[in-house]
Amino acid sequence: MKTAIVTDGKYRMSIAAVRALSRAGYRVVVTQTRGDAKAAPAVSVSRHCAQFRWIDGCAADTEYRERLLSVLQEYEKPVLFCVGAATLNMVAAQREEFASFADFLIASKPILDQLNDKEIVHARAEQLGIPVPKQYDTTPDVFPVVVKPHCGEKFGLKAAERYAVAHNAEEYDAIMKKMRQYDPQPLVQQKITGDGAGVSLLLDSDSKLICALCHRRIREYPVSGGPSTCCESFYDEAMIEQAYQLLHSFGFVGFAMVEFKDSCILEVNPRVWGSFPMTEATDSPLVAQYARAASGQAVQYTPKDYKVGVRMRFLLNDTVAILHYLKAGQIGTALRGMGDVFTAKEALHCKGDNQVFRAYLKQSLLKR
Repeated sequence: MKTAIVTDGKYRMSIAAVRALSRAGYRVVVTQTRGDAKAAPAVSVSRHCAQFRWIDGCAADTEYRERLLSVLQEYEKPVLFCVGAATLNMVAAQREEFASFADFLIASKPILDQLNDKEIVHARAEQLGIPVPKQYDTTPDVFPVVVKPHCGEKFGLKAAERYAVAHNAEEYDAIMKKMRQYDPQPLVQQKITGDGAGVSLLLDSDSKLICALCHRRIREYPVSGGPSTCCESFYDEAMIEQAYQLLHSFGFVGFAMVEFKDSCILEVNPRVWGSFPMTEATDSPLVAQYARAASGQAVQYTPKDYKVGVRMRFLLNDTVAILHYLKAGQIGTALRGMGDVFTAKEALHCKGDNQVFRAYLKQSLLKR
């Protein structure tokens, strides 16, 4: 049985990857750096996790490269699935060395850097004729606008801190002053209204599309604009084609999520994204296809190979979001959220593997 190694088990997104790889017939080993987690993550108790491995130090340590390579060498050319951005970037920077000991689909570090830069993505989308928000090089004459650094993750900002909305000139000046602490020339773009959506794609070693999944945001937190707490799967061939055109133009390899709003492309997450458990909720073959393609198997793209109309929520985050929608006077949205308690799928819940969900709730509540 071939082994698959999933890194950074502390992230809740890793749970979906572990389950999917196990169901695809892989023996799944999960790793986690001791310096980045106070206790064994919830995924360690999953029946799909065959082995849990601690790695000394932190993912940011220069020694992490040698430590992860040492683990990989204990197995016979395993499939490597990087969950954390630090691990992904480190492997991307040393692709040839890591390719000697593991199979993976990871773009080069320069390509990842380009896709993480919102201004580069904006310019490329314009070149391809794909709609993007209007961008201001000087003080905007129309509000509201969104202000954000080129790459918020690079500065260690949490998802909710990576942009801010200015409704007038006074707010704009204050936000620019704050953002310039991280980026001397933050991006300023027209604020697009409408529903947010994500198109998640998997591209093989030749940058060919082999899997796709669309989801739309139902609720988010903070309610003014933040990570989704509840989302729903759907299918849109045109959005998939635009997202693929963009990623393919960079020669991208691996999986990424392209964010849309009102038909405009906002940014790209060239890594595992927050709503990644949707791949499990919809029975998407994305993770299994990743493992097969990484191992050199020929994988063909099949449109709409997942369940549509599946609504998924993160219990704790969505409960907080619903309370804030109530506080903001958005009664209808809050009431629909209460209804989803009985109908939406909990992101981490899985029949026969409920220990993970209970462990995650316990850890999260104790942490908060």
